[in-house]
Amino acid sequence: MNETMLALLGFVTIIGIIVLLLKNVTVPSLAFIGVSTVTAAVLVATGTFTIEEMGGFIKAGVSGVHSTAALFIFSVLFFGIMTDAGMFDRIINALMKKVGSNVVGVALMTCVIAMIGHLDGGGASTFLITIPAMLPVYKKLNMRPTTLLLICVTAMGVMNLLPWGGPTMRSATVLGVDPNELWMQLLPMQIVGIVIAFATAFIWGNIEKKRGAGTAAAGNGEAAADSRENNENGAAGELARPKLFGFNVLLTLVIIVCLIFLDVPSYYTFMIGCAAALLVNYPGAKLQNKIIKSHSGPALMMASTILAAGVFLGVLEESEIMVHMANVLASFIPASMGRFLPLIIGILSVPLTLLFCTDSYFFGLLPVLIGIGNEFGVNPAHIAIAMVVCRNCATFISPVVPATFLGTGLAGVEIKDHIKASFFWIWGVSLVCLIAGIVLGVLHF
Repeated sequence: MNETMLALLGFVTIIGIIVLLLKNVTVPSLAFIGVSTVTAAVLVATGTFTIEEMGGFIKAGVSGVHSTAALFIFSVLFFGIMTDAGMFDRIINALMKKVGSNVVGVALMTCVIAMIGHLDGGGASTFLITIPAMLPVYKKLNMRPTTLLLICVTAMGVMNLLPWGGPTMRSATVLGVDPNELWMQLLPMQIVGIVIAFATAFIWGNIEKKRGAGTAAAGNGEAAADSRENNENGAAGELARPKLFGFNVLLTLVIIVCLIFLDVPSYYTFMIGCAAALLVNYPGAKLQNKIIKSHSGPALMMASTILAAGVFLGVLEESEIMVHMANVLASFIPASMGRFLPLIIGILSVPLTLLFCTDSYFFGLLPVLIGIGNEFGVNPAHIAIAMVVCRNCATFISPVVPATFLGTGLAGVEIKDHIKASFFWIWGVSLVCLIAGIVLGVLHF
């Protein structure tokens, strides 16, 4: 099978998965496994690869995401324990008394937390810090979790441009420059992006307010919070641990600090956190088994989705199909438009993010486009900046980015609903950043 046919097969595979997800035909894990298996069978049947080779590709793909799956299992369990123990109830009550029914204030708070959480450049850790903290508040104020995700991914997209962030480092590697040097060039666009992220929180906070969010809380006032406090030993029953509130808060803070600063696997950090939380809050094997089983459903569902996505990534990425897709896309750029390559790729970056994972986008597509740009005298750095800034905006709405499933799983939102709610807004944010880059002189044609 030639490179063009391989690229076509890749496009068909990805489009097929996206259609199945958006049409709600099946759950994500079955879509990834089913479509990827058909693609693998075609590759074997045509003699392009052997069964043994395809098995190696799938193994490599799953190996690349197994840590994310483990992270999700133990993070869900940890935050589930904290919820059962009543820690979030106390925090929510305090927030409700401070913020009241200020929906816009909650939205802006979400943006700030996401930006601070993403200083380490890790998408998974940012979701784990932001969503469990804010989701109960959103539910209390009748704000949609899709709005929480939209604000969160917008803030993460612009913060991910830092020099130690994955996309900037990958682009700098391809260019052969220091990541800090590339970051200094794109910094004006990032500043504009940060402003847009706060504007996103403000605008969508007002949209939620117009929908009626916060009115119920306003009507109940502090009585709602007091009622919640009184129910800690009622509805929460035997699982609430109000006397251990201080310990649970301290443990959660230690976990968050370790996620950001400690150079150990994130899933191990949550393993230790789960062990400590269970031993202190719920001593005894019988009660611990009950707690673990109560949270096993959501953990298993999302872990299976992430592992299935690994199968998909293994089939397409390890077989270099995504590289061939990049070459085919690059061949469609007319020679007369060559000097506008940064503009073209900037405009198309968000849709392309749904098709390419981070590595294939920067290590596969970027070198090809730089080669084309060289024929027209285009500065390679301008192509890289357009790709990094505009693509980053959409990183965490892409179904080929495992952390996306972590975010949607924590928020209790279907991936299709997340994409529908966020895609066009994120694309708009991307285009504004691109225009800002042109106006501020970062990009030249």
